[in-house]
Amino acid sequence: MLKRAVITGMGVVSPNGIGKDAFCRAILDGKSGVKRITRFDASDLPVQIAGEISEFDESVWIDRHERKHVSRAVPLAVAASTEALDDAGVRFDSLSLEEKRGIGVMLGSGGGAQEFSEEQYRLYFEGKIKQVSLFSIPSGTMGTLSSEISMRFGFRGLSHVFTTGCTSSTDAFGHALRQVQLGVLPQVLVGGVDVPLAPGILKGFCLMKIMTPSWNHDPEHASRPFSQDRNGFVVAEGAWMFVMEELEHARARGAKIHAEVAGYGSTCEAFHRVRLAECGEEPARAIAIALQEAQLAPERIDYVNLHGTSTQLNDRIETRALKLALGGHAFHIPMSALKSQIGHPQGASGAAGIAATLVAMHHSEIPPTINLEQPDPECDLDYVPLPGRKRDVEHAICNCIAFGSKNSALVLRKIS
Repeated sequence: MLKRAVITGMGVVSPNGIGKDAFCRAILDGKSGVKRITRFDASDLPVQIAGEISEFDESVWIDRHERKHVSRAVPLAVAASTEALDDAGVRFDSLSLEEKRGIGVMLGSGGGAQEFSEEQYRLYFEGKIKQVSLFSIPSGTMGTLSSEISMRFGFRGLSHVFTTGCTSSTDAFGHALRQVQLGVLPQVLVGGVDVPLAPGILKGFCLMKIMTPSWNHDPEHASRPFSQDRNGFVVAEGAWMFVMEELEHARARGAKIHAEVAGYGSTCEAFHRVRLAECGEEPARAIAIALQEAQLAPERIDYVNLHGTSTQLNDRIETRALKLALGGHAFHIPMSALKSQIGHPQGASGAAGIAATLVAMHHSEIPPTINLEQPDPECDLDYVPLPGRKRDVEHAICNCIAFGSKNSALVLRKIS
């Protein structure tokens, strides 16, 4: 018989709030974290804004001599993980070796240390060879991100990175769920981190023409999911980490329980590197698989946290997919898009959506979709524009869609 998996800890480093409490206040108030880029000169680019975390002090979380050898993703993930472990009551510095062997790390990231590698190439091509990190290869490899977390806390269980585009952290959650369900590990530190803010990365996104160039003068209004005048997403950075564990293990140690992870579904359209198929069938099927595992009918869902990127194509097809998956009940479920407030944190999107959903469950309040000023007739569901809405949330869907035709969904259940 499969075991039940629950979330007992949450940690956040977000463009609109550092720490879970600040993040909670920000998303319920509809506070945008999008601003003009300050980390490098973006003045020659058509897009000069991002969900940048400008007040984060890396030196608190990593020695300044070590920082030059790793991606910014490392201190972000360490900070969010530390808060998650503290929230869950896991005192990692006093655990026995056997207990540390029972904790795994599963991290979702779309770009991983891409910005770190870009910086190493910059130094190399500018002739600054002595400034290039001797760890440029291992620290630029995707898989070492989770190892940095494992080494920081001494966790000896499996240490894996999932990189499936924007569904990365949702898929990390799904695989962590399987580890707990099967009794392989009693606890997993799981979540997502992404830091896609660097000149070359931004230029690449600009070449694809999928980011909005229209709001450099007014960044907070740039991310506009489901609004008819949307014309592209806003790239963002951030880390959202969680402690997932087996239900009885959590109860035995007296841990508070945020929610149960009740179902996971994932599909691939096998259609295109970037575009979604207009029919929306495979995103809908991922949701249906998650609902089936959770043994829930659509009528039991109280809230949907949307992928909601602000691109014309994604928002329209996600709307269609929800109608296919939930039938007529889709019109009666409040939904919202966190990216309207923080931008698009790529592979960390799913983890960010889980954090927002836990806030909605705990406070019985739906975070609003901000900047929804001109409703799109093709996006005709209840996206909860400002000021948000009071609503008890017992069951929720967290939806994600990725480059490469990938789709993943989770179902969360509130436990009294």
